[in-house]
Amino acid sequence: MTRRGWALFLALGVIWGLPYLLIRVSMREVSPVFLVFVRTAGGALLLAPFVVRRGALAPLLSRWKAVCAYTVVEIVVPWVVLSNAEKTVTSSLSGLLVAAVPIAGAVIARVTGTDRIDRRRAAGLILGLGGVAALVGFDVGGPHLLVVSSFLLIITGYALGPWIFSKYLADLRGPSVVIASLALAAIVYAPFAVVQRPHHELSTAVFLSLLGLIVVCTVAGFLTFFALIGEIGPMRAIVITYLNPAVAVLLGVVVLGERFGPATAIGFVLVLSGSVLATRPLRSKAVPSSAVETKTETETASETREALERPRTVAAPTVAEPTVAEP
Repeated sequence: MTRRGWALFLALGVIWGLPYLLIRVSMREVSPVFLVFVRTAGGALLLAPFVVRRGALAPLLSRWKAVCAYTVVEIVVPWVVLSNAEKTVTSSLSGLLVAAVPIAGAVIARVTGTDRIDRRRAAGLILGLGGVAALVGFDVGGPHLLVVSSFLLIITGYALGPWIFSKYLADLRGPSVVIASLALAAIVYAPFAVVQRPHHELSTAVFLSLLGLIVVCTVAGFLTFFALIGEIGPMRAIVITYLNPAVAVLLGVVVLGERFGPATAIGFVLVLSGSVLATRPLRSKAVPSSAVETKTETETASETREALERPRTVAAPTVAEPTVAEP
């Protein structure tokens, strides 16, 4: 990986590990619906100059059903449920639970027939579930179990989003789909946000948290993500999934003083280990080197940049890949 690739990778790890902290702070004074509206509307407006160009959104019209489905499972439902959950659970625990998204992605790929699960992946699923059980069983009290159970909805949505994208929207430009989804989500929540708008002046901490969610976590996050894909390719860029939870935990402990006990540490290791095992490519038979056309990293990244700039036709993946859940 080049220096630029490492810089983008580390930057995105921080950017997408930060939302859990900012959401937790914002929930002190605003409702989940208002937060999601402000973030999606602001993100769509600020991303427009970078994404929208003449005819860029036109191809989405013929796929409006898939775009709407993607928006619902990836943004509309998870973002508001996550925000509501963070009124009760800590930001670090939220980040760790969302780290189980790749495990759910592997299950969805198996159920839909787009991939299969071997012994190694099955072991990963068991490890991941054990990690979630450790987090929920030891770090969450009885009254909060119902709230924590809502993470099942969040995790499933974050895992379904990439599957819908790869199956029905893969030949469209990713940035166009993102801005369309943000705009649609803002439209959905606009009337509810008006009713639930704050009737008092927001504190500096909450105002800056909302601003950070828009500018840093949404706008800068997506721009950095697509730049990272162009630099190192989509397969390697998805590894960012494993860095975000560590950043979320670190920020929660250092900034908010959240507890990091033995159970949290055990759950953290089990969830990430399970995610890695559950989403690793299946072993394939060796192919003679003479039959394989090799490419350098530079050539691969160059081709990826070109692909991002033009519509393309991509078959649905046959390998369960880690999915990037941007909270």
